[in-house]
Amino acid sequence: MILGQIVYSKRGRDKGLAMIVITVENEYVYLVDGCLRLLKKPKKKKVKHVQVTHTIVELTHSCGRAIQDADIRKYLSGF
Repeated sequence: MILGQIVYSKRGRDKGLAMIVITVENEYVYLVDGCLRLLKKPKKKKVKHVQVTHTIVELTHSCGRAIQDADIRKYLSGF
């Protein structure tokens, strides 16, 4: 898993939902989607319960400001 990688949930209530990885800890990842799971309260999920894609999103802007929930919604609108 890579920070900023777009993944799909394979299990749970959010099955099939596209999310972005913001933290990786051993066998767990923390995911956000900008709507139900915001940056201040990410979803903790086991790595085996997500399907990896090869798309990676930059988690900081070129101007130096941190990514926001609106940016996440914009990135995931095509998924």
